[in-house]
Amino acid sequence: MTIDVLSVGALKEDYLRQAVAEYQKRLSAYCTLRNLTFQRDGEIPALLDKRAYKFALCIEGKQFSSEQLAGRIDSLGVRGYSHLQFLIGASDGIPEQYKALCDERLSFSRMTFPHQLMRVLLLEQLYRACNINAGGKYHK
Repeated sequence: MTIDVLSVGALKEDYLRQAVAEYQKRLSAYCTLRNLTFQRDGEIPALLDKRAYKFALCIEGKQFSSEQLAGRIDSLGVRGYSHLQFLIGASDGIPEQYKALCDERLSFSRMTFPHQLMRVLLLEQLYRACNINAGGKYHK
């Protein structure tokens, strides 16, 4: 499976880059992970793959437990999706026109998180989901 994380700009803080690198290393056992960045919202459509199943991360999206997210990812694989994309917006969120290009809206919480930290949170949950699906012991 290929998983793309689409987010605005490069990570500025070293500790965030280290966390992303750690989860990228861990995820390499389960998938090919690509971190794709954009500078302006207008660049988003060119990064979206028509064949991929696309999630927009936004506050009004559906919330899942870790087990439910794992099940969702597994069911998408069974349905023939080998490419998933997760879109993280800038500090002002994702414009509605780009959310509409996604298949599903996903929320981690009704709280707002910095978009750079959201990248790390998403990668940790993707790793957890893959580990759950593989029967691993990471998730307790």
